[in-house]
Amino acid sequence: MNQTTAKERLWNAQYCKAMAGNFLLFFSFYILTPLLPIYLDTEFAADKDVMGLVLSGYVVAALVVRPFSGFIVDTFDRKKVLSICFFMFFILFTGYIGAGTLLLFAIVRTIHGLPFGAVTVANSTAAIDTLPSSRRNEGIGFYGLSNNLAMAFAPSIGIWIYHATDNFSLLFWIALVTAFAGFLTVSAIKLPKRELKKEKQPISLDRFFLTRGWMLAINILCFSLCWGIMSNYVAIYGSEVLNITDGTGLFFMILSFGLFASRLQGSKALAKGKIVENAALGVILSLGGYTLFAAVEQGWAYYTAAALIGLGNGHMYPAFLNMFIKLARNDQRGTANSSILTAWDIGMGIGIIMGGFLLEYISYSAAFWGAAVMQGVGTALFFISTRHFFNRRRLDAPAKPA
Repeated sequence: MNQTTAKERLWNAQYCKAMAGNFLLFFSFYILTPLLPIYLDTEFAADKDVMGLVLSGYVVAALVVRPFSGFIVDTFDRKKVLSICFFMFFILFTGYIGAGTLLLFAIVRTIHGLPFGAVTVANSTAAIDTLPSSRRNEGIGFYGLSNNLAMAFAPSIGIWIYHATDNFSLLFWIALVTAFAGFLTVSAIKLPKRELKKEKQPISLDRFFLTRGWMLAINILCFSLCWGIMSNYVAIYGSEVLNITDGTGLFFMILSFGLFASRLQGSKALAKGKIVENAALGVILSLGGYTLFAAVEQGWAYYTAAALIGLGNGHMYPAFLNMFIKLARNDQRGTANSSILTAWDIGMGIGIIMGGFLLEYISYSAAFWGAAVMQGVGTALFFISTRHFFNRRRLDAPAKPA
């Protein structure tokens, strides 16, 4: 194999380390996510609206740090930023083990969102840096598979361990150890050297948020609001409404295999430049999934919706990430990453809080119909405006036909 061919390899060692680190990051996150509402209910007798406020603290903190994370990874040594932030993410898991009151748990959960927000930006940017430019679209699509694998196995394993042991402390320890393994993995990444800009640049909004992509940000916010409602309350919904006590793990596994399958197929389309087409397919499939989830309170619909939402998000999210990247200059990759994640966090936070209040004061049906309607709004926005907005502003815009 000659040097040119080697440089064009997608699955190089550093890219694989970034993916492995991302898997371990999200595994430690998702092993707790579906069980935390149950934990807050059993340990602290928290009402559902209080659950929403406590759980949203993580997302709000991540939201606060995201824009600055993009600026920091674009300005300073990315490897050092990644290692420091991942270490902070790992060590804060000890706070869950020692939190004996609801207030203390809420404080730890909120603070934990800060390094999580920074790590996700730094690691995804590092992964992009390890990719050859000719394989970047494809590589960005495959990178998300590490999230999906974590989502497929972590909730199932967490729920199985909880039912087998009834021991939340054990789950917190497993998350701690997994996060430490992730820290060791990303610490071994070797990134290509880049020249840091030493001259002082004027502070502007575009250094913290990709203003060229504002329409995409609004659109992704709509979709993440739906995800915030569904992903955080699906376990307690299955238990209280459908009497599915052991099926939440299967729900997340089906959803994640949908994500996995669509990312594999979608990466091939992204490699051919079919970004808008991938996003369009994804938003339509997701709309079908959220509508089915809200409309039919039966087990078959519960699991079918998981597959549709998984397939939809697996097509939609990497396509939107590629859109953000293609609206950014090479020195704005971190900003592009933080921008889509910032928009996602805003929607997630709103969704978690809104879902908690709708569940507490109206019904599960109202909460999940709210998600379906917002997905419909996001889908309409994409077809009416967002896709045209992207095609007009992309920096690699192809020549228009005569």
